[in-house]
Amino acid sequence: MATAFEDLRVLQEAEKIADAVWGIVSEWQQFARETMGGQFVRATDSIGANIAECYGRFHYGEKLNFLYYARGSLFET
Repeated sequence: MATAFEDLRVLQEAEKIADAVWGIVSEWQQFARETMGGQFVRATDSIGANIAECYGRFHYGEKLNFLYYARGSLFET
């Protein structure tokens, strides 16, 4: 039986991280939020987005590329 990508534990954890970062960055002062905060939020959102993108791919090589992107975003975070 296929698993929906929303049920993937790694995706759920990535979403928790992204939600936490959104909450933290929203409390920063304007300059920090607009400079570092924007990139920080984009990087954390990208983790889960790339995992979801991987799930929708058919070929193993494509799946692997999107997982590498997700890992890169995690390291950036």
